[in-house]
Amino acid sequence: MELNQIYKCNVCGNTVELVYIGGGQLVCCNQPMKALIPQSIEEGTEKHLPVVTNDNGKVTVKIGSIPHPMESSHYITFVELIEKSGKICRKYLNPTDLPQVEFSISPDSQIDSVRIYYNIHGLWQS
Repeated sequence: MELNQIYKCNVCGNTVELVYIGGGQLVCCNQPMKALIPQSIEEGTEKHLPVVTNDNGKVTVKIGSIPHPMESSHYITFVELIEKSGKICRKYLNPTDLPQVEFSISPDSQIDSVRIYYNIHGLWQS
């Protein structure tokens, strides 16, 4: 188990992020939850990796070099920015939203990674 790791129940779809490591096993619907491994290599024509720009602390995350579809059956559920300091910023999206978010961070902060969770494609990370 790792801090900030995301787990999903294969039965009901509950998805959780580990915020403290206390030991034991994460269980949902009487089954162990599965740790999601972030994908980072594009395949096919859809683009899932974030395109990140940081303009003096105004961070814009566009999802995909070609905007990702946002439909009720196929959309981005959240975008998460993790700073090197460990601070996490997260924004949730709805199917009617644009596939883009903005975060405000301190101009001297450094971005460690950006993660995106898709209702169909799972977890992606840059």
